[in-house]
Amino acid sequence: MFTTRQFTDPEAALAYVTEIYNAHTALLRDAFTRFAAGELLTTRTRACYPFVRITTEKATHVDARESFGFVFGPGVHQTTLTRPELFGRYLVRQFELLRINHQVPLEVGVSDQAIPVHFAFSAGIHVEGDLDPDHLQNLPDMFDLPDLAAMDDRIVNGTYESSNPPGAPHPLALFSASRIDYSLHRLRHYTATGPDQFQRYVLFTNYGFYVDEFIRLGRALMAHSDDPDECAYRSQYTSFVEPGNVTTWNANLQTPPPGQQTASAGTAPLRQPQMPAYHLQRADGSGITLVNIGIGPSNAKTITDHIAVLRPNGWIMLGHCAGLSATQRMGDYVLAHAYVRDDHVLDDDLPLWVPIPALAEVQLALQEAVAGITQLEGYDLKRIMRTGTVASVDDRNWELRDHRIPLLRFSQSRAIALDMESATVAANGFRFRVPYGTLLCVSDKPLHGEIKLPGMANSFYEQRVGQHLKIGIKALELLRNNGMERLHSRKLRSYGEPAFR
Repeated sequence: MFTTRQFTDPEAALAYVTEIYNAHTALLRDAFTRFAAGELLTTRTRACYPFVRITTEKATHVDARESFGFVFGPGVHQTTLTRPELFGRYLVRQFELLRINHQVPLEVGVSDQAIPVHFAFSAGIHVEGDLDPDHLQNLPDMFDLPDLAAMDDRIVNGTYESSNPPGAPHPLALFSASRIDYSLHRLRHYTATGPDQFQRYVLFTNYGFYVDEFIRLGRALMAHSDDPDECAYRSQYTSFVEPGNVTTWNANLQTPPPGQQTASAGTAPLRQPQMPAYHLQRADGSGITLVNIGIGPSNAKTITDHIAVLRPNGWIMLGHCAGLSATQRMGDYVLAHAYVRDDHVLDDDLPLWVPIPALAEVQLALQEAVAGITQLEGYDLKRIMRTGTVASVDDRNWELRDHRIPLLRFSQSRAIALDMESATVAANGFRFRVPYGTLLCVSDKPLHGEIKLPGMANSFYEQRVGQHLKIGIKALELLRNNGMERLHSRKLRSYGEPAFR
């Protein structure tokens, strides 16, 4: 039996959260194992998530430059928690900020939000395959199953009302524990890598060519180098992880990372997942993950919906686009500073009248990365890169429509590039308070007779993919080295925000 306890030490609070979580999930796993083995359970097994809560009585006064780590007014503020072994560093930091800003104890206890039995298994269970029809029919009577009502996005969408029901606490975090668990399991399904492999800086791409180049680069960085400078650069990364958690360790490290000797090498999946992920890892989790989201705004929304629960420090879209200006050339770069949202997949979550602002820190890092990788500056840099509006649509064959309608919209918006994913990635970054940016490369100019055909495409890809990917990696490294963790800026947060980043 776990009672609600008060803590002034964030590490001690996390330890108690971990104790509660481990005991309750072990209870579910044990009961389900017996149930699946054919044992007739006589009573329902229920376990609940731990919670953390603070109660404030005074108005909040904090450094106006900060954007998170505090609540906005007096009252009770609470959230449920999950997977403390995965989120430990993150949770301790949030606890520390609450203590610094409010000087009130952290209360930790057992919530009334049930843990679905599926989520007690971090790698997931497949009840439809493991149970016979009779056991499958009895499952809801013996265990709690995932409840969509407890996993919605009202908090991140800004539609959550703490007064309903009356007396309900204000949220401390953007996501409930069950919403997080749901996304962690979906990430494993879509990417074929575990959520613990994901790094805090993320690249999204819409073409497999970038994946091929990232694999080549990731494996090369793991190989030993005799050059001192190159060895030092490579040594910042500990491993390269591919789908199936297939891991290549860094041969440049004099001291192998903890767990290397006992870690499983992983097994490549028989079939590629829908959106494979690759991870260039650092010991502190601040490496770079690349996800091939494929083509279309639905995929872009799906994967960002789930990666957002990991609270990344930032994500950037790298992809190809149609150039709309007559002065653009194949291979030119487009740095998006605004978006026309014709993708429609987020219309119900983020109304079209909500602006998606460019984030100066990300823009500057991308521009600096382009300059550094291409070795161009000034007018020469402007010759190959243009800053402007990107339009994202939900129809790959938009060229086959009556041109008068899309051309008028593009002209009025001043759009200079068109794709299918960038606005979705940026809008979901805004929605989930994750810093975002977009750097696209012109691969065709359909309005000017330059259509993407096989021969033209192959030549273009060979010339630009490697450089474009290096620019994206360089930009994220610049952001990390410049203290990107503090970029979760006031632009992304409104009044009355939950305290957790």
